[in-house]
Amino acid sequence: MWLDGRGWLRVLGHWRYDLRRPSFTRTWSGYKGPMAETVSTQVGTEGGLRASHQQNGDAGGDARVEPSPGPPKPAGREVEPAPVGGEHPSAAAPGPGKHKKRRGATRERVVPPPKKRRTGVSFGDEHFAETSYYFEGGLRKVRPYYFDFRTYCKGRWVGHSLLHVFSTEFRAQPLAYYEAAVRAGRLQLNEKPVQDLNIVLKDNDFLRNTVHRHEPPVTAEPIRLLAENEDVVVVDKPSSIPVHPCGRFRHNTVIFILGKEHQLKELHPLHRLDRLTSGVLMFAKTAAVSERIHEQVRDRQLEKEYVCRVEGEFPTEEVTCKEPILVVSYKVGVCRVDPRGKPCETVFQRLSYNGQSSVVRCRPLTGRTHQIRVHLQFLGHPILNDPIYNSVAWGPSRGRGGYIPKTNEELLRDLVAEHQAKQSLDVLDLCEGDLSPGLTDSTAPSSELGKDDLEELAAAAQKMEEVAEAAPQELDTIALASEKAVETDVMNQETDPLCAECRLVRQDPLPQDLVMFLHALRYKGPGFEYFSPMPAWAQDDWQKD
Repeated sequence: MWLDGRGWLRVLGHWRYDLRRPSFTRTWSGYKGPMAETVSTQVGTEGGLRASHQQNGDAGGDARVEPSPGPPKPAGREVEPAPVGGEHPSAAAPGPGKHKKRRGATRERVVPPPKKRRTGVSFGDEHFAETSYYFEGGLRKVRPYYFDFRTYCKGRWVGHSLLHVFSTEFRAQPLAYYEAAVRAGRLQLNEKPVQDLNIVLKDNDFLRNTVHRHEPPVTAEPIRLLAENEDVVVVDKPSSIPVHPCGRFRHNTVIFILGKEHQLKELHPLHRLDRLTSGVLMFAKTAAVSERIHEQVRDRQLEKEYVCRVEGEFPTEEVTCKEPILVVSYKVGVCRVDPRGKPCETVFQRLSYNGQSSVVRCRPLTGRTHQIRVHLQFLGHPILNDPIYNSVAWGPSRGRGGYIPKTNEELLRDLVAEHQAKQSLDVLDLCEGDLSPGLTDSTAPSSELGKDDLEELAAAAQKMEEVAEAAPQELDTIALASEKAVETDVMNQETDPLCAECRLVRQDPLPQDLVMFLHALRYKGPGFEYFSPMPAWAQDDWQKD
């Protein structure tokens, strides 16, 4: 029994169960058409199968999780196009009167789709060895490294040239960069170097783009293990570290740090914390444990408790906020109270007040994105150092009572402009390449080079790669290589002639700037309860510097 790429649960050979329709379908030789025999058998477990399928496909909130597809496997069976780009698999289903093509009926390339992998489970030693950490100024930093972005051709790209795709969807770099990358051998199509960006893409084409990758620094505070048994791993996550790879973060994530430094691998995240939120974070060691606890989450059997420090004097009595929350932008990761939003509920209780700010216990009864932060903003007591919901971009009242004197587009523009000026776009999980021309600060220094400069750099990059390929690769030679040569090789990866990021000089954030005063204090469920120590900023006598 297995789940195929189009939402079918295959059972006992040719029998398949459609997760979208309550019926079993029997087919011959993979053909579905007039010869297919359909037995309309109602199945009572459809709801459970559908819920499980949707849960496995949920990345949690609006987190943008980095995919990790492997290289294509040799074609030897009929396959269906991989669902990519967020499109539902049913979008590729044949319409009325259309038949699915028989295997071998055409001479088009057939490439198996990438396997769908659970976040965290698919990372192993070969991924952890891509680069290394170093520590500087209270920050954990990742040495720049080469990385292959891999993807199958999306449906909307079919029939278009690579030049068109890069100019319309990958605008982080000018077209001159991609032309230089072609000359340097950085772009591959179906595992062969691209010779011309005018090549037209076909269905199931496999693209590989080698880039020089830089990751933002995070706090050097270690990840402490709170508990570990045969079922789960529980850690105290520091602020500023994402749970799993997303956006510009890969090695500077909890999943990678646990794998590289604690040899804890193939973990299943049971819940997620925002990158700036610290505290209790749970992982399952097996898929069975993961499914069991996710079922408890769906049945509302788990209790979560947070603590935060907010602006002003919070009321002494218990406060319950039931305002609905709407996602303004999944890309930027911003929400607001809005009648069109999803229902949610949070219970607040003040713990202390030091004359300027209050420590508040928070119990979210639902799990919307940024729920605690948005509800506190609505109540007029935003988290003291919340870089999004305590920003002047929301207007003079900073969103109190849901009053925001600007459109969603104006709000996003102002938030991006504020963090772009502070060189803190990472707070919004953005980089310069994610910005549309209307949001880009025209006064900011540009890292782009002219076409002539890129041509010169492309030649240099190509020469470097030719030298690397000509180097001896025998195992005994590698084994006898001196330590100095190894260090030189690592240093060679830290700079790249085509990398725009290498030409930028960014000011490191201060460690205290990476901490937001929101902490997951307790996580409780049937048969378990885990606590994290109260952070220093939550102490009664704490004073702002």
